[in-house]
Order: sequence, then structure tokens, then C-alpha cells
Amino acid sequence: MTFKPLAAALVSLALLAGCASNMQDSPKQTMGQVLGAIGGGLLGAQVGGGKGRMIAVGVGAVAGSMLGSSVGSSLDELDRMKASETTQESLEFGKSGTTSSWSNPDSGNSGSVTPTRTYQTADQQPCREYSSTVVIDGVAQEAVGTACREPDGTWRIVN
Repeated sequence: MTFKPLAAALVSLALLAGCASNMQDSPKQTMGQVLGAIGGGLLGAQVGGGKGRMIAVGVGAVAGSMLGSSVGSSLDELDRMKASETTQESLEFGKSGTTSSWSNPDSGNSGSVTPTRTYQTADQQPCREYSSTVVIDGVAQEAVGTACREPDGTWRIVN
């Protein structure tokens, strides 16, 4: 990554953080917003080149911030813990096409993870594509991604 996309991501993040503090967001909403902005900015940096990359970083940071804020405002610590544990177990032990679910009776939130394809990278690192759903207040939010197993056995989301 070059300096300009990183600088654009940091500027976008600083602007969004300022907006978040002015809106009196909850800590988990602010954290979701910040993490979403960082992730979106970094994904945007992988797109295009030159001025197009700068625009993609900004758009990615704003979109990631909005999504992260929405999810962060609605998931409590137990929700995030259950989602993380279910994701790790599903990626490690789940058969492709088999869905693993979690729910939190206190918040009413739930979700699921389904590994869809398993493969190895050129350097023999195991990776899995997956789909996931989080249901917050009865509204489902879906995502797809790829995670690869780290040397310590954890699965790291790569996109």
C-alpha cells in the first residue's frame, strides 16, 4: 500500500471519529464504526490505481463506517463472542455446505455461518470461503468472505 491511500484512509477515519463523538454514539457503535471505516478503507485501497484508488479508499471507509456503526450499535459483547466462537468452530470443523448457528436469548440477536468452499493457497495455507448471516431485531444482514488458518490455529478473515 502506498502512502496516499493510507493517508486518505486515516483522514476519513479521523473525520468519521469526530462525527461519532459528536453524535453521542454508544461505545460499541463507535467501535463498530471505527473498525468498519478501517476495513472499508483498506479494502478500497486494493481497488484501482491513481486517483481512482483515492476515491475507492474514501468510499470504502464511509461505507464500512456506516455498516460497522449499524452492526456495532446492535451487537453486545455476548453476541460478538458467540458469533466469533461459532465462526471459528464452523471454519475449523464444519463440512462445506453445513450451517452452524448461534443465538443470544438476552438480546434476541442470532446468526449463522456456512463454509462454502475449502482450498489451499500456493504456500499450502488452508483457506475457506463462507457465508454468514446476522439477525438483529428481526432484520437479516448477509455477508460472504474468505478466511485462512493462521499457524496458531485461528482463522483470519482475509476478505
